[in-house]
Amino acid sequence: MKSMYCSEDFWVSPLNFLHKVRDSFCLPEKVLIHDATLRDGEQTPGVVFRKEDKIKIAKMLDEVGVDRIEAGMPVVSEEDFDAIKTIANMGLNAKIVAFCRGNIKDVEAAAACGVWGIGLEVPAGAPRLKWQFSWSEEELLERTIKAICRAKELGLHVTFFPYDTTRADIDFLRRFVSTVVRESKPDSVAVVDTLGCALPHSIEFLVKELKDLVNLPIEVHTHNDFGLAVANELAAVIAGAEVVHVCVNGLGERTGNSPLEETLVSLKLLLGYDMSNIKFSKLKELSQLVEELSNYPVPLHKPIVGRHTFARETGAGIEMLEKTPLAVFPMKPEFGGNSSKVLIGKKSGGNSIKVKLSEWNIQGYNDDQVDEIVKRVKELSLNKKGLVSDEELKEIVRTVIDCC
Repeated sequence: MKSMYCSEDFWVSPLNFLHKVRDSFCLPEKVLIHDATLRDGEQTPGVVFRKEDKIKIAKMLDEVGVDRIEAGMPVVSEEDFDAIKTIANMGLNAKIVAFCRGNIKDVEAAAACGVWGIGLEVPAGAPRLKWQFSWSEEELLERTIKAICRAKELGLHVTFFPYDTTRADIDFLRRFVSTVVRESKPDSVAVVDTLGCALPHSIEFLVKELKDLVNLPIEVHTHNDFGLAVANELAAVIAGAEVVHVCVNGLGERTGNSPLEETLVSLKLLLGYDMSNIKFSKLKELSQLVEELSNYPVPLHKPIVGRHTFARETGAGIEMLEKTPLAVFPMKPEFGGNSSKVLIGKKSGGNSIKVKLSEWNIQGYNDDQVDEIVKRVKELSLNKKGLVSDEELKEIVRTVIDCC
């Protein structure tokens, strides 16, 4: 049991693996990773990926080991069509998917790109159907069934994507999904928390409802409006969902989608999946690539890949960063391709200063000098209301120890 929550790379809560905790889990044998960075991620306000950007990101996603890459919507522009077609013909290990609205034109454009499959979106949420669309239930069914049937004629794998699923009337949803599955034979059905407004228990309930209703794989696509995107994807997997949708750095409309890096690490470390196909050590590199190409900064404290995620300003435990990092972190920084660092500021003490002096190979100082450096560091940090940079610390050290 210990090896499930503890290894040389990580140490998480053993409670996650207690039989009393897991007895009600319906975990699938394997979870597939469907990355939507090139489509939903690009829907982040202000983000634009050019064709060459999409190709670079697709190659890196494939190197990391995701199972599917959603390369975009072919009908958005000629450049998007060309990018999707190029990615679909690059010989990547990942299966390439296009995203389509519920109409035949979109489906045929996707097929012309040579993709393996599509996600076919149609509205399901009650507010959408009431205020955004004027379709009757019969018209919605007809549009959906025709589009999926055409996709199947063209040999495409189809994920039926009834978006805003979590705001759908449950009786309508049961009728809608069961009829579409019976009449058009999609390959999977997605639970889509488009506005990120469902609780994890609600997602569990909905996944189980659909698994009882249709004998198909269930996928999950969540947004982060209430900060629950990762929790909801894990809840879906616990209920039996076989495919999770993610975006690098949590990009996506409004508050974004479930972040790829957080979801992958959680599946492995918290749920215990093998994930041997994933190169976790490449996550930071992938994050930096997408940050650069999207021009959308990653928060300093972002889980797994943030620049300060494995940083310490407080002196307590500072000496453990190199020798025993699992004393102060749930995983080694290197697990996700990150690194630890000592930051200097108001909360720093003598131990932190000594670590920095050692980094710079400075010797021959005494404890009184260290105390004076700490005093000046705290004064500077208070005055500037922030961290003390290496340059500022070196200047203090020069003044106190007369070196550097």
